Amino acid sequence: MQLSKRVQQLAESATLAVSAKAAAMKKEGVDVVSFGAGEPDFPTPEFIRNACKTALDAGYTKYANPASGIQAAKEAACLKLKRENGLEYKASQVMITVGGKEALFLASMALLEEGDEAILPSPYWVSYPEQIRLCGARPVIVEGCESRSFKLTPEQIANAITPRTKVLIFNSPSNPGGFTYSPEEVKAIARIIAKTDITVFSDEMYDRLIYGNQRFMSFAAAGPEAYARTLTFNAGSKTYSMTGWRIGYVAGPEPIIKAMAKLQSQTTSGTATFNQHALAVALSGDQTPVETMRKEFERRAEYMHQRLNMIKGVTCVQPTGAFYAFPNVSQAFATLGVGNSLDFSAKVLEKAHVALVPGVAFGLDNYVRLSFATSMEQIKKGLDRLEGLLGKA
Repeated sequence: MQLSKRVQQLAESATLAVSAKAAAMKKEGVDVVSFGAGEPDFPTPEFIRNACKTALDAGYTKYANPASGIQAAKEAACLKLKRENGLEYKASQVMITVGGKEALFLASMALLEEGDEAILPSPYWVSYPEQIRLCGARPVIVEGCESRSFKLTPEQIANAITPRTKVLIFNSPSNPGGFTYSPEEVKAIARIIAKTDITVFSDEMYDRLIYGNQRFMSFAAAGPEAYARTLTFNAGSKTYSMTGWRIGYVAGPEPIIKAMAKLQSQTTSGTATFNQHALAVALSGDQTPVETMRKEFERRAEYMHQRLNMIKGVTCVQPTGAFYAFPNVSQAFATLGVGNSLDFSAKVLEKAHVALVPGVAFGLDNYVRLSFATSMEQIKKGLDRLEGLLGKA
């Protein structure tokens, strides 16, 4: 049996692979501290769970009509985007998807063709380059500098643009980098894109998880030109701890949304109807649980940042959003007798029973990603083990 070339070239998700390895070790009785998975350790808020139960009891168990999402969920997404992001959308400019990942994939399929290029800032989320390649397009990777918290300059983006450039991937707050572009930085990049025909994929999954004095701006809010050429992606996953519900949404130019909806009708037929009713309540209901989670993540971010910078051979940029730290561990490679992030992570898992995600999966091999979407007790235990293995700075 001959597998297709597209699936043979597809890399496995490194984050899910690390979680699976850690889970297997735990099953064998090993006490593993896992910093792998990017999902909140909080339960989905009760009022959202109750909304799903109510929808089930009301018989919302059939196909969504239309497949692109029920009206209540689309209108709730419009409400959220206006309330929190200053963006005006009609329900016809929104679609509901099987998680944010499907929305990004459908957008790539709708816009990218063989030979096209997509500018991809590094470090990047693991699925971006694979989705681009599945469409026959080429990711043009532009590396961020640690001294600038990995954020690209307008000049870097301008220099990466060619006649084949179709898309710019823009992720703020960042997975895996934990950094956030300021409104001024967003506007500066938007001015570059305004001179082109490029469509921006603005992944804003973590827009509610902002720390310190950081301010957030949606890319589409940078001006009329930005609004006209931006797809804004979000989901219930991170904000409302709904990772397993598999429900996301995207807003943007109506012709692109319609094209994506056509693709969705021939693939998943849309996400579970009862989950869409729950998302509508999540987006329009009490937002207190979101702030509760945000404050706790902020506390963990500060602690993890301080502790990582106290470990020998480790330097870490301050996380200003999302729930990830992305430290440079290259100066600690020699301590473990390794030469790359994959071997470093394997050795740390073997010797200290701490699961990290190697930075090579995100485009930067001198780094590793640690998720602090786990309890403070686990964070302290894991960092104590890492410090014990590598030593104090």
